[in-house]
Amino acid sequence: MSPRTQEPAKALYCWLRIFAFLIVALSACGAAQTHPGPTVDTEAALQAAYTDLYNFDFKGAHEILDRQHQLDPQAPMVLAIKCAAYLFAELDRLKILELDFFTDDDKVVDRRKLIPDPVIRQKFFETVAESDKLAYARLAVKPDDPDGLLALCMTTGLVTDYAALVEKRRFGSFALAKKSHIWAKKLLALNPPVVDAYMTFGTAEYIVGSLPFFLRWFVHMDSVEGSKTKGIEELTLVSQKGKYYGPFARMLLAVIALREKRPEEAERLLAGLARDYPENPLIRKELARVNRQLHPGGAVSR
Repeated sequence: MSPRTQEPAKALYCWLRIFAFLIVALSACGAAQTHPGPTVDTEAALQAAYTDLYNFDFKGAHEILDRQHQLDPQAPMVLAIKCAAYLFAELDRLKILELDFFTDDDKVVDRRKLIPDPVIRQKFFETVAESDKLAYARLAVKPDDPDGLLALCMTTGLVTDYAALVEKRRFGSFALAKKSHIWAKKLLALNPPVVDAYMTFGTAEYIVGSLPFFLRWFVHMDSVEGSKTKGIEELTLVSQKGKYYGPFARMLLAVIALREKRPEEAERLLAGLARDYPENPLIRKELARVNRQLHPGGAVSR
């Protein structure tokens, strides 16, 4: 593949991995409800931690997860979510989470060299290893254990995100991306399934469908046709009926609306998210940016 041909593919993998991260980052809610016993308390802790993550209170999320790890030391999802908190904070620090990054392909591809925090990097990978050890122990006893599968799906996605977005090793992370995609399919095959995992495929449909036809020969993912229309329909369905990923689907649809030159739709989606999560500074910032674009010197959405 020529250097010029590689550029859209790099953008694809960057998009795909950050969205996959966002998708798996809340999957614990679905898995925890299918697991009996002590995970009742763990579920409440996970939901409280995610509330903090939604509001970008990373310190608060770590405090909740550390306490819960002491109470339930064999739960891999507690540590997997702690990995997510490390990565989410690093992506925020490096300004990678801003919507402008994902609506401008030049920024996705040619972003300046990022400098990761070495302390956070070490903590992140150590926690990944510990979470994976607990997850494999569960799967050795029960191969379809939802928490074990989900923890591995999450940590694989998070490591891939770190390589692709922070270290910019996008093509080197492709095998991990495909493996995470396979685990997402297994989550859908559970009884009951984690239905919101369909967002993984909706996102991939849109991204692959956005590529020029000849580039699709270089990108193959099982169960993905490469239809932008299908991708938007699946994300819209999740935004309306998803039990866990409705807010994330709305955020992705806002990104898509901006890419498709529909700022009014993006403004509507972001305004709703700002009302639901008023403490999230990123949503407020992006809404203000769209407001300025649509209403220079005029009224703004609340």
